[in-house]
Amino acid sequence: MMARRGFVVRIAALVAATVVLCGLPSWAPAQTAYPSRPVRVVAPFPPGQGTELIARQMAVYLSAALGQSFFVDNKPGAAGIIGTQFVKNAAPDGYTLLVAGGGPLAINAAFYRKLPYDPLKDFQPIAMIAAVPNVLVVRADFPANNLKDVVAYIHKSDGKLNYASSGNGVPNHLIMELLKSAADLHITHVPYGGSGGAITALMAGDVAMMFDTAAAVMPHIKSGRLKVIAVAGGNRALALPDVPTVAEQGYPGFAAQGWSALVAPAGTPPEVIRRLNAETMAILKKPEVRAQLIALGTDPMEFSLDQTVAYMKSEVANWARAVKLAGVSAD
Repeated sequence: MMARRGFVVRIAALVAATVVLCGLPSWAPAQTAYPSRPVRVVAPFPPGQGTELIARQMAVYLSAALGQSFFVDNKPGAAGIIGTQFVKNAAPDGYTLLVAGGGPLAINAAFYRKLPYDPLKDFQPIAMIAAVPNVLVVRADFPANNLKDVVAYIHKSDGKLNYASSGNGVPNHLIMELLKSAADLHITHVPYGGSGGAITALMAGDVAMMFDTAAAVMPHIKSGRLKVIAVAGGNRALALPDVPTVAEQGYPGFAAQGWSALVAPAGTPPEVIRRLNAETMAILKKPEVRAQLIALGTDPMEFSLDQTVAYMKSEVANWARAVKLAGVSAD
């Protein structure tokens, strides 16, 4: 009888232990493989914006690869700050991610003195997704076809020319300020309330030139209304392989471009970060994904985790320099 009671006690203890293990919270070591429930991917911009489209594309492929729904949640506003801060404050468990670019994750750190997050301390980089090339464009009848002649024309204008941007402190404003510094140019900045207004002003002849993303100006290049002079990034744009970079046209080392990256709140488990990096890199190698990204006017980026971390650090420093050169701030 005593042996039977001992057996029953051992079985009861085993059942109790099983119940306790099954009741452990999601962060416990005995958790099921990640992801075990849907994952929110925050896009800090409105629907249809370039980074938001990239977020939706990656969400589709990550859902297929990991067997759980990755769904995009748009949280636009305040130059990407609202959505980015939301992710900063989320639980660091891998179930709230952010797809954002150089604005929220690099430029804002220098442009806003009271930014409610630190791009390097509050986020764990997962993977670079795509470079977003910016190109220098002029009207089709502009009397120059390469950067050397554009620079010469600006020098001869005696400060009477102006250029457009999407607004103060945005990438296409800061890239022109970098070029002004590199080439000693005197040309006046005219900020517009978005890319559309700036491009319209350029085509109307109200301004002489501007930098903008290849995606934004590609239709007007194809229609013949705009002429592309140079690519601002360190490499030629895949969508415009015949257009040389600023560096190739006499300014070695010049490299400034937008980008989109996948990040998580700081403190997210390393195994989750590694899994997401590996899956994202595998997705970016797919020919159909590369074709889709190039069609959006972007260049796929296949960076390891270490390369992603290093790149984001360098971009924060690079854009801080650009903001300082421009002499602008939001406060």
